[in-house]
Amino acid sequence: MGIEIRVPVLGESIVDAVIARWLKKEGDTVQQDETLVELETDKVNVEVPAPQSGVLQKILKQEGETVAVGEVMAALSDGAGQPAAASAQPQAAASAATTDQAQAAPNWGAAPAGKPAPAAGQNNSALATPVAKLVAAEHNVDLSQVKGNNLPGRVTKNDVLGYVQTAQAAPAPAAPVAPAQPQAAAAPAVAPAPSNNGREERVRLSRRRQTIAQRLVEAQHNAAMLTTFNEIDMTAIMEIRARRKEAFKERNQVSLGFMSFFTKAVVGALKAFPRLNAEIQGTDMILKHYYDIGIAVGAEEGLVVPVLRDADRKSFAQIEREIGDLAKKARSNSLSISDLQGGTFTITNGGVFGSLLSTPILNAPQVGILGMHKIQERPMAIKGQVVIRPMMYVALSYDHRIVDGSGAVQFLVRVKELAEDPESLLLEG
Repeated sequence: MGIEIRVPVLGESIVDAVIARWLKKEGDTVQQDETLVELETDKVNVEVPAPQSGVLQKILKQEGETVAVGEVMAALSDGAGQPAAASAQPQAAASAATTDQAQAAPNWGAAPAGKPAPAAGQNNSALATPVAKLVAAEHNVDLSQVKGNNLPGRVTKNDVLGYVQTAQAAPAPAAPVAPAQPQAAAAPAVAPAPSNNGREERVRLSRRRQTIAQRLVEAQHNAAMLTTFNEIDMTAIMEIRARRKEAFKERNQVSLGFMSFFTKAVVGALKAFPRLNAEIQGTDMILKHYYDIGIAVGAEEGLVVPVLRDADRKSFAQIEREIGDLAKKARSNSLSISDLQGGTFTITNGGVFGSLLSTPILNAPQVGILGMHKIQERPMAIKGQVVIRPMMYVALSYDHRIVDGSGAVQFLVRVKELAEDPESLLLEG
């Protein structure tokens, strides 16, 4: 007997994934631990290896389909070349369907008013994938009328789109019209996008990009978000970096950057204003006495926020080294779920892309995020004289439900004070 290739456990709160691409095709010989397929989740991509050597006999789920944890994706032969049994597939599909139903919006796929409910055994809504349900809702399609072409009768996105195209091609149902007016053709559910001679291109959003969009909107809807601004004279930090960078790198095998200074400054300010290190759960405020700082990193698939654990206990070198490692993993798409979970406060640096000023959006359920920006020389009035100083605007977005404006302003002032006097950061550690 062969074995079934199932969707592995993907991490806390992740119940399904999209098949990004198959690295093997049917009939290919594979070795044990060789990657068969890549799955795309809300947070990270996951590679599924072959549990043993054999031949990929059958691919049951195609690229772009949504699959639930535990669902069968393919059948792999054993050493004798026998295909895996598919007897467990209906049970896995039913389990996935239950998960889909729990996640779907109310009444998706239900028969509209005036139409009979689906006959027993034909409840295609229960066997529809989450993507199919989204497409059906978008096109106002009754899933009970859509036939699933995949065993065991699951309705996929392609099934729904095929149903829509067939409906658009069919003539409009008879309806009373004025005698002088010809009967109009049925209007399509969605007008086709103009081609514009190739000047436009329709690209499917990745699973991660869809999740980013959803969570950013939710953050603005679910929090009373405000932003306060200040500016920091970077003279002292830049002087220390210029004076100590060679010795620092030689001793620690890592460069001395700006992030370690700002991470230390943020931790010091959080100790003084602990509500910025809290979150809201129902009617309770959870004050956290540890400092897991999220560091926003731009990756090809979108922004990710890996977490620097116990930042208050780490040296400058440890902070720089761990941030560098997390950034490399983010850009190579090798972050694990544990790298992204948790976090009590976030720092994002738009200055590396040239941003002079911005208003960062909260990383829910956190209630504070610090935005760093480009260092720019500007004329400053100091002790009655105009001097040129390297200045950086900083922004603090916060949840006004538990953080008052005065506390937010003082928090940012404390970050400014610590950054402009880097020696004080040693005392904060």
